[in-house]
Amino acid sequence: MNHLIFRCTVALVCLLSPPTALSQAQTPSPAPDAGPPLAIAMDADTFTDAILRHDSSGTSAQPDSTPAPMLMSMRGSWMLMFHGVAFLNDIQQSGPRGHDRLFSTNWLMPMAQRRLGPGTLTLRAMLSLEPATVTHRLYPELFQVGETAFGRPIVDGQHPHDFFMELAALYDLRLGEHALLSFYAAPTGDPAMGPTAYPHRASASEDPIATLGHHLEDSTHIADDVVTLGLTYGKALIEVSGFHGREPDEYRWDLDSGRIDSWSARLTANPGRNWSGQYSVARLHRPEALNPRQDVLRMTASIMYNRPRRDGNWASTLIWGRNQNLPGGEVFNGYTAESTLRFRLHHSVWTRVESVDRTNQLLLGSASPLPGLEEHFLARVQAYTLGYDRGFAVISRLSTALGGQVTLYGVPPALRPVYGSQPKGAVLFLRLGFGP
Repeated sequence: MNHLIFRCTVALVCLLSPPTALSQAQTPSPAPDAGPPLAIAMDADTFTDAILRHDSSGTSAQPDSTPAPMLMSMRGSWMLMFHGVAFLNDIQQSGPRGHDRLFSTNWLMPMAQRRLGPGTLTLRAMLSLEPATVTHRLYPELFQVGETAFGRPIVDGQHPHDFFMELAALYDLRLGEHALLSFYAAPTGDPAMGPTAYPHRASASEDPIATLGHHLEDSTHIADDVVTLGLTYGKALIEVSGFHGREPDEYRWDLDSGRIDSWSARLTANPGRNWSGQYSVARLHRPEALNPRQDVLRMTASIMYNRPRRDGNWASTLIWGRNQNLPGGEVFNGYTAESTLRFRLHHSVWTRVESVDRTNQLLLGSASPLPGLEEHFLARVQAYTLGYDRGFAVISRLSTALGGQVTLYGVPPALRPVYGSQPKGAVLFLRLGFGP
């Protein structure tokens, strides 16, 4: 099964290799033998059109006006698309727990769509070379926790994505003028949980580093054996998902699998072209390898705002995430506010402000956990990030930018002996992507 999926993915990438670059506001004309045009518009006039673009993570939605820069081409009856970004980062951190590293965060999304019967079929892959570009199974990020590697918790670091971030098939069936029934199936993919994952949010498009609230808000964007049923009517979408709840292991080149033992539900509303909001809830079955008897009840809510500009775009997001450990009932919250403004076509500025609960796992560092160690609330930490980059037209069809960001941390008194009173982090990067 895994070999078959791999061959299909490679074939899809090869098909997409020479597409024609188009603006996100254009829809390519079908080839003479393509039959009726697809019911898809890259410039979405309605919420249903935005859903049919499928240019986000899983089945999540952003505001209808959110740009979708990608390469597109018609091949017979298939519309082929390619989207992605790669950052080459140099991170420097201060304080007793700070580290320096050169690494790359990246992802690629080949996609193909066509009419099939009465509906629209979408085949999509999300691939990342982070298993090769992020060494030691993590890159440095102060106060970050989540997942494990070789029996130890990852602390003060962010794990790389799996090579297969997503392998998914989607089928959309219109039910009249205002309704859409959607099916999603993925051996690895994104269930109906949380906002659009941070690598794919327009409000985080220029920030190469993961959110500290990732494992409170959107960490299920790489889950195994996902099935989702969704119904869009007017400006609202309701979805339910089943999936395997265990987080990925340290072997990042393969496909993990397991029985469907977790569920989620999400309600999304796009009341206007520039607005999107969602509320979701999930029961995760034993997600943490170091706590094999513990389930997690997760709730998230988010609001997104996107405002197109004549010379750019402005995207912002507010997120709340909440984990409740079961049994035990201890609750942990995370709050994220982020905004990215692109102006004068080639300039971008952004900010991210976070306040997140951290557990006693933070005190372990790189040490192995004590047998039977249970997580308990330790402290709430703040992070304040400000960044800027400048784009250059260096390579045809690619948007190249040089930039950097600085992060300051608010450290509670209990953690100052471990982290210092004013730790900081700085990142310089080169970004390659699509768009202006």
